[in-house]
Amino acid sequence: MRLHRLDITAFGPFGATQHVDFDELSSAGLFLLHGPTGAGKTSVLDAVCYALYGAVPGARQSAQGLGLRSDHAAPEARTEIRLELSVAGRRLEVTRQPPWERPKLRGKGMTTEKAQSWLREYDATAGTWKDLSRSHQEIGEEITQLLGMSREQFCQVVLLPQGDFARFLRADAEARGKLLGRLFDTHRFAEVEKRLADRRRAAEAEVRSADTALLADAHRMHQAAGSTVEEPLPGLAPGDPGLAESVLGWAALARSTARETLAVAHCARGTAESAQAAADRALDDIREVDRLQRRFTEAQERAARLEQRADAHQQARTRMERARKAEAVAPALDLRDAAEAEHRRATAEETRARAALPETFAGAGAPGLATAARKAAEELGGLESARRAERRLGELASERASLDREERADDDVLQEAEGWLAGWEETRAGAEARIDTAQQAAARAEQLAVQREPASRRLAAARLRDELAQDTEQAHARSLTAREKATRAHAHWLELKEQRLLGIAAELAAGLVDGESCAVCGATEHPAPARKIAGHVDRETEERALAAHREADEERAEAERRLGVVREALAAATAEAGDTPTRQLQQQADELDRLHTEARTAASGLHAAREARERAEAEHGRRLTDRQDAGRRVAARASHRDSLDREKASLEAELEQARGAARSVSERATQLERQVALLTEAADGVRAAEDIARRLKDADARLADAAFRAGFETPAAAAAAMLDDAAHRDLQRQLDAWQLEESAVRAVLAEADTAAAAQRPPVDLESAERAAGSAARRLRETASARDAAARRCTELDALSAHATEGARRLAPLREEHERVARLAGLAAGTSADNERRMRLEAYVLAARLEQVAAAATARLQKMSSGRYTLVHSDDRAGRGRSGLGLHVVDAWTGRERDTATLSGGETFFASLALALGLADVVTDEAGGVRLDTLFIDEGFGSLDDQTLDEVLDVLDSLRERDRSVGIVSHVGDLRRRIHAQLEVVKGRTGSVVRQRGA
Repeated sequence: MRLHRLDITAFGPFGATQHVDFDELSSAGLFLLHGPTGAGKTSVLDAVCYALYGAVPGARQSAQGLGLRSDHAAPEARTEIRLELSVAGRRLEVTRQPPWERPKLRGKGMTTEKAQSWLREYDATAGTWKDLSRSHQEIGEEITQLLGMSREQFCQVVLLPQGDFARFLRADAEARGKLLGRLFDTHRFAEVEKRLADRRRAAEAEVRSADTALLADAHRMHQAAGSTVEEPLPGLAPGDPGLAESVLGWAALARSTARETLAVAHCARGTAESAQAAADRALDDIREVDRLQRRFTEAQERAARLEQRADAHQQARTRMERARKAEAVAPALDLRDAAEAEHRRATAEETRARAALPETFAGAGAPGLATAARKAAEELGGLESARRAERRLGELASERASLDREERADDDVLQEAEGWLAGWEETRAGAEARIDTAQQAAARAEQLAVQREPASRRLAAARLRDELAQDTEQAHARSLTAREKATRAHAHWLELKEQRLLGIAAELAAGLVDGESCAVCGATEHPAPARKIAGHVDRETEERALAAHREADEERAEAERRLGVVREALAAATAEAGDTPTRQLQQQADELDRLHTEARTAASGLHAAREARERAEAEHGRRLTDRQDAGRRVAARASHRDSLDREKASLEAELEQARGAARSVSERATQLERQVALLTEAADGVRAAEDIARRLKDADARLADAAFRAGFETPAAAAAAMLDDAAHRDLQRQLDAWQLEESAVRAVLAEADTAAAAQRPPVDLESAERAAGSAARRLRETASARDAAARRCTELDALSAHATEGARRLAPLREEHERVARLAGLAAGTSADNERRMRLEAYVLAARLEQVAAAATARLQKMSSGRYTLVHSDDRAGRGRSGLGLHVVDAWTGRERDTATLSGGETFFASLALALGLADVVTDEAGGVRLDTLFIDEGFGSLDDQTLDEVLDVLDSLRERDRSVGIVSHVGDLRRRIHAQLEVVKGRTGSVVRQRGA
């Protein structure tokens, strides 16, 4: 991974946009990042980390989101980090904008903008950047995959925080293991330990569960056996080695005792069954005698009750016999009642029909009424032709009215057509005029459109001319200022150079050494060397003045170049626009726009005008057709009206004769129809009344004859003897009940068994029932005892089989538990087999630490002039675990000692060597990703000059692997030793960066 360019805006202490060119800094191999405390040196490293991972390192992680924004930034400036880097053969650009608060566009107050990210890749073939992603998550995953490191690993390997590695150098095994675990991602080995521990706990739980289940079976067998087993259940607990044998032995004893109890209960039940059978037979005999005695007593009581109701039974029989005789008279009686009711209805109908007739027919009989009806019907038939004529006369009136309406409608059509056709020429001329006007406007709009384009170009050129005129004045002023500044800087440099030349003898004399030859005269004696006077100008002061002169001269040249560019643009704009004022050109362009708009508006009506002319021509043709059609209809209607008038006169003469005194033929026909109906109805009513009167007489004679033959003196007596259906059924039910009861009593009294039982003394039923109940209870008790013993045997057999199966399953579970527990203890470092008490993860980290110690020693020996060597140790520290010890071997004494005994400077270069070695190992672990850019933060102030030279030589040797190292330090001597520098300068308006190449 190599960094190329970093742009920082409104981030940390940087209010304005700052640019860092890492390519220029890295060309020297070593570069220095320096500045006063609080200026923002660490913020540059934070920006690199935030661009890659979207978060800042270490304890500064809490300052995320809004906390990253610079307090010196303008309210409208957006916080942004843009980093350009190369990794895995790809050139990428990462841009991140954390969330920030900006002023609302409308109203007062602030609003929060969401965080945004971009990832782009440079396409060398096309020479352009292409977008890859705008997702925070996708960009983070892509960067992590390409670098092969998490954010924590990057901060430890690339940014190299020396304070952390000094603590790592002196840390105990646990703290050292946490850091190495984060860097080398050994959590999978910790997961193996955890999985083994989980399996040990699971196996132990399975064994304990099996023991608990076996004990539960034992307790259930103890409950099932109850008091039948005298030997108590052994006191056992889960985990006892002899648990299975003890439980199975006690279960065998319980089963044997239960079978003996079952045999005894079976014999007792057989005895109880025999006693119950004898008691049941005796009880049945006594119950039968008691039933017969009670049956005989009940029959005697029922016979007495029948004797008391004998008179009422006789009266009911007599009433039933008279009702049966009256049933023979019932048909004649029903016939007479029906004839009487019909006679009343016919008389009422005759009276109603005669009331509707005229008085002339009041005394007429049925033949006279029928004759009058036939005469009225004949007259009605003769009016059918007159009724058709009357209907036709009505149709003629409707046709005449329709002709009048059509005539009025045609008159309106003719008047409207004549009026419209009278103005046709004027309408056509107006349409043609509108079409000509629109066509002229369209031609004028095309001409104006051609004129607008050059006018717009001249107006734009004039505006640019005015802007460039102002820019020219400003550029000229800046050029004069830059020229004056360059002149002053040149004069100041020449003045300092002259002063230095005047005091050059003192500067040369400062380098003279007794016994060595002079660089000017070659003499080895220096009796009176020149001395520096107050205000002496040295080489560094002169070089600064020269650099200021060159910088001012470059600014002058840049200002003059910009002035020339602006003047060339002004000349081109003036050639395009001419000398016409911009306001006048604007007025001309506006006038052309207005005329063009008016012309286009007028031309837009051409299509509508043509359509209006086509519609007018179509309307003209339709009006001519309407006028001709209306004239033809008027001529045809005149002849039709004459024929209707002649037909009407003929029909009116015919109707005058047919309707007589009535107002119309229909009214006369209605009168005749009503008269025919009334006469016919009256004649029918008279005939029906006479018929029904004869039938009533015949019914009275038949009724009197039927009553006499049935034995009744009068028809009224026969009617009184009759019974309705409900009374008949009730009386018959009483007679049948009496007969049935009498038969049943006689049958019971005639039974031999019942009579014999009545002669015996009364029996004691309660004593027999008590004896039978006692025998039944004894049988139930013995049966229950036998069933309980059988259930106990069955339950004990099932529980014993279940316990035996559980004991079989327990053996392999114990073996599995012992094997897993041994592996888990070995991996966790708690078993006796693990003599050093080293955990599996610590064992892997120890191997990594050994690699790190070997890589660090190669640099530490050079930094310490071959004195110190870092070695890895597996020894246990006190009562703790072993595997992550780190010692230093002193070549001067030949002894190995603790790293805590190193001095401050020794601790620094030892931790630096350790950091660089760790970076190499982690890089190899990350899949061989090259780390071409590293940063070392502070710690150089504790080194003497010789050690500092050796450390810088080691860092400079990193260039052999094509690496560049950035040193973050306050040490002033480093600024003289390292020429490539990035200085961070703080001020009241925020910090700025200044870069100086090698």
